[in-house]
Amino acid sequence: GNMSIKVALTEALHKAMKEKDVFSKTAIRLALSSIKRAEVDKGEELDDISIFGIIQKEIKTKEETIAEAVKADRNEMIPPLETEILVLQKFLPSELTDAELNNIIDKTISELNATSIKQMGIVMKKVIEEVQGQASNDRISNIVKSILSK
Repeated sequence: GNMSIKVALTEALHKAMKEKDVFSKTAIRLALSSIKRAEVDKGEELDDISIFGIIQKEIKTKEETIAEAVKADRNEMIPPLETEILVLQKFLPSELTDAELNNIIDKTISELNATSIKQMGIVMKKVIEEVQGQASNDRISNIVKSILSK
């Protein structure tokens, strides 16, 4: 809906605290403090697209921690992290399929007449605006890179 993600996160945090939902509380509190930190750094409120980026980064960090835990045989660490990831994913718009994302990227590259990796920055900026948080910046940059380095 048109409710800002920050408001949605804050409301979900209050609900999690009421319901003593530890995993949701932890995940949402971390995300909100990352958002706050980014806003302090930037000196202004973040728009939802920037906030999606932060939530995606939080998820990625948790996924990396899970991978480390698997390697270190610390399986007990994994379920809480997986739960936190699920909590955060609820605040993101649904992911684009590879086909949809490729389509947007192809279109953007031809609209901008981008032919070299030097133009990756402008292509990325436009694609990120276009996908509105429906794909992580990592996913976008991998595809853009592979097309522009041909």
